[in-house]
This record gives sequence, C-alpha cells and structure tokens, in this order.
Amino acid sequence: MMQFISGFGTYVIPFLVILTVLIFVHELGHFWVARRNGVKVEVFSVGFGPELVGWTDRKGTRWRLSLLPLGGYVRMMGDGDVASVTQVPVAESERQHSLFAKPVGQRAAISAAGPLANFLFAIIVLALLFATAGRPFTPPTADQVIEDGAAAAAGIQAGDRFLTVDGRPVARFEELQRIVQESPDRPLAVEIRRGESVIAMSVTPRASEVTDRFGTTRRIGLLGVRSLKVETRRDSPVSAIWNAFTETWNLTVGTLKALGQIIAGTRGSEELGGPLRIAQMSGEVAQGGLVATLWFMAILSINLGLINLLPVPVLDGGQLVFYAAEAVRGRPLGDKAQEWAAMVGLALVLALMVFATWNDLVHLKVVDFIGRLFT
Repeated sequence: MMQFISGFGTYVIPFLVILTVLIFVHELGHFWVARRNGVKVEVFSVGFGPELVGWTDRKGTRWRLSLLPLGGYVRMMGDGDVASVTQVPVAESERQHSLFAKPVGQRAAISAAGPLANFLFAIIVLALLFATAGRPFTPPTADQVIEDGAAAAAGIQAGDRFLTVDGRPVARFEELQRIVQESPDRPLAVEIRRGESVIAMSVTPRASEVTDRFGTTRRIGLLGVRSLKVETRRDSPVSAIWNAFTETWNLTVGTLKALGQIIAGTRGSEELGGPLRIAQMSGEVAQGGLVATLWFMAILSINLGLINLLPVPVLDGGQLVFYAAEAVRGRPLGDKAQEWAAMVGLALVLALMVFATWNDLVHLKVVDFIGRLFT
C-alpha cells in the first residue's frame, strides 16, 4: 500500500496516457462513422467537465480536452433528444444532419463503431508487435514430466509433443496451458506424437489454487509438464495480421468465458479489477518498456470494447438493443421506457464500478491500512 502511495506519479501518468489513447480511439470510431453517414458531430471530448483546451474545426465540431480524463464522449446533433428532431422547428438542411433523422441501421452502425474501433486498434497493435518485436513461441512439447503429476499418471513421457487437447489443435505451449488451466479435475482427450507414432489418451489436470501478485486466488488445472524451449519469432506482414486477429479473438473469448464463470459462481469475483488496479498495472508495464506497454494497451482495448458492448442502456450495447427493438417494432421505444432503462443501466454500471473499486482497495491493502489506523 505505502509503495503504491509513494509511487503515485509513476502509476497515474502511464494510466492516464494509456486511458486517453484508448478513449480517443473509441470515440474516433463513433466520430468517423457518424461523419460518413452525414451526422453532424457537435463535440468530440476526451474527458469530462470543464474544457481545458480546444478548437473548432471547419465542419463545426468542437474538439476539447476536459478536466477529468476518465472517459470521453462524442455529442452529435439530436443525440439523446428525439424531440429536437421531431418537434423543434429547425432548417431542413440541419434536420437531415441529425442523428435521429437517420435510418436505424445507420444509427446502429454509429453505436457499434466505438467498440469495433477498440478491437481494430488491438489487432493493429498486436500485428505491429508480431511483425517487429516478434512474439514468444514455445513448442507444445513435454521437455520435462513432473514425477507424480497428472501427465506422468496418464503415461505422458518426456519428448512427447501435444497435437490436440480437448479436441482443439495446439501449436504453442501457451495454448496447452490455457486449456489445461481452464479444466481443473476435468478429463481431457489428448493426442500426442511420440517418435513416429500418434497416441490418443486421456489426462485429468489436477486442481490447484494459485495467488497472483495482486493477491487474487483462483483455482486452475495443472498438468505437470514443462517446456524448456522458448523462441522469439517474427511474423510476415500477412501472418502478423492473421495471428493478431486470432490472438484478439482468443482474448475476447477467454474474457467472456471468465465473466460467465464469475456470473455462474464457478470463479471468484475478486478477479474483477477497477481503475486503481488498472493504474497499478499501467505503471508496472510502463516500467517494462514500450513492447510491454503496447501489449497491455491491446489487452485493455479489447476489454474496453467488450464492456461497451454489454446490453446495458448507458453503454453502446444498450443502444444497439434499443435500435434492434425499434427495427422490430417499426418505431422507437417510448420515452418513459428508455428513461427507466437508462436509470437501471446506470445503477448497474455504478454498482459494478463500486464493486470493482472495493476489490482494488482490498487487493492493494487499503482496507487493512485504514483498519489499522482506527485500531
């Protein structure tokens, strides 16, 4: 705790820089698609609150950097105010540039553009890393088999190379680890290559509890094998893009699966982190250099895109739900329905933020620290 306080600037500055870049990317997605669909963008703001600096471009958009750099928004003509389009007298030339004057499909595209921009940003960053710095590659080979481990009990020997696990082909040891860690005490069908032979067998990873550097304890599966050969491989431009897309997909699926496990109660909710833990991680990865920082930004961008696609009214995903309902009904939901949905959505988001921040305070030992002050 005291270390975090003493290094406050070390954590906060990288956190704000990373967050500002990702917010800009997200809002740029909304902005770009809105402009392409003829919607007038009145304000493009990074941050909330009073404007610190800004300028107005030749199309009338006010670009601004605001006081509180913990979010951002793009305000479009008619955004969130159907009455301004349908009731208030305005010039026809202005009316046609309003958001709600556009067909529901165009409005949905504008809402989806922000999260999609975050996914695209992650793919671009990962592709650049794969093509320049390269990526660690560990063959899925059991160079060491731990005595009395799950692999040894199943008959796996040193030198065996894993081909498939649980019906999925594995090309890297990291892929093998991911599947095994997600499957404690669950039998897995595997295929291995031993010499010239391909052998099918079943192995059950043994459950183990591990604690990460933030104090989070979770239950994972362990196989009891080690791979000792680590290489760094640079991809060609084409394969870098494909592998970046694949990595983004795997991270997305893994995050959704973890979220589903938390909701189902099979995984601890203490893994949910908020802004304090993200700030701590930002400072730590920044000290690891540019490559580590870019990796972290890509992962965070994927998570930002996913969060905004949740079907909660105050998020982009909630707007997409409204637009889907409008497309089915042939008219928008009533004002009262949208207001109530927005209030419920806001309450859910605030509750999640409070819960995640509480987890941060517990993991960063702030709760213990405050408790000692009053004892």
